[in-house]
Amino acid sequence: MDKWLWACRFFKTRALAKKEIDGGRVHVDGQKAKASRELGGGELVRYWKGWDQCTVEVLELSTQRRSASEVAVRYRETAESIAEREKRTAERKAQPRNSTPEEGRPSKKQRRQIHRFQRINHE
Repeated sequence: MDKWLWACRFFKTRALAKKEIDGGRVHVDGQKAKASRELGGGELVRYWKGWDQCTVEVLELSTQRRSASEVAVRYRETAESIAEREKRTAERKAQPRNSTPEEGRPSKKQRRQIHRFQRINHE
């Protein structure tokens, strides 16, 4: 599973693919996936790509990473997934941006809070 996701260029490294799988952010046919799971043709793989959730159908299996144009024949994104992704993108663009001006550099206390927050999220 993790090899196929990496080979199809959904994730930059196999370690990132495994981390997403173990985190429960990748599903196969509606069930949580495991990194060692064997994929078969015709299965639906759902994964998160940034803010969006994508669903692709497995067409071919391969464990070799190739160029993006060669990889495009290994999977097909479902029409529902494309429509949902475009809808969410339009909704995000329609939301008002935070237009408050920046207050400059964070203070020492704010920097400590930022570092503490980042440390908690990366563990």
